[in-house]
Amino acid sequence: MPYQYILDEITKKSREILGGALTGVYLHGSMAMGCFHADKSDIDLIAVVDGDVSDAQKMRLMEAFVHFNGQAPPKGLEISVVKREHCSPFHYPTPYELHFSPAHLQRFLEDPQDYVEKMKGEDIDLAAHFTVIRKYGIVLFGEKIEDVFAPVPEAAYLDSIYADIEHAAQDILKQPVYMILNLCRTLAFVREGLCLSKEEGGKWGLGHLPPEHTPLVLEAIACYGSERKMAPKREAAVSFAEAMLEWIRQGKEAAGQ
Repeated sequence: MPYQYILDEITKKSREILGGALTGVYLHGSMAMGCFHADKSDIDLIAVVDGDVSDAQKMRLMEAFVHFNGQAPPKGLEISVVKREHCSPFHYPTPYELHFSPAHLQRFLEDPQDYVEKMKGEDIDLAAHFTVIRKYGIVLFGEKIEDVFAPVPEAAYLDSIYADIEHAAQDILKQPVYMILNLCRTLAFVREGLCLSKEEGGKWGLGHLPPEHTPLVLEAIACYGSERKMAPKREAAVSFAEAMLEWIRQGKEAAGQ
């Protein structure tokens, strides 16, 4: 597996720092789903704990996360620490004890103590992450997935993935590959109840969307799997986003969500 060293070392450090309170470390996202691309993907992990995590433990975890983020692919690491009691039965929005991603790196570096004291709360993204873990997740350490993570209600999963794309008409030119493929996989869930990776979502779109959208989706898939950058024409990209959002909203309304 790509970056196996990082996975092994983060798991080792988590076990050292959290000891018997660590229920497990679980890999999700593109690496678990088999569509990891080093220049486009991050490494997604969830650590589950049984009990409280002290600020001292959080500080040691953050130091390890920051260290290995420097050795990760360009998009870095995304890691959340959550209590087992919120995984089963599933709570939504889901509370977390600690979170790290490159977007928060500067905040931690500027004031580490403030970060570990305040970086906790609720995260709707965890509904999507737990759903992916139950279908594709890999246990790096600890208990079986089905013994730790309860099923996520479809309404919570849809709310979670919809939040990622609800402003796609404004964001698609800034993040064309991400938005195009996420729109496809969201529509696939709305129409067919499918939980897909971004790459799988794009391929689903090729078989289910009107032909005029095929070139855009094909280009997004090609760029996702390579170092190519995507720069779609504004009219085509915005038109695609608006059409997809309308179909997704129609599906949500039909499902009573």
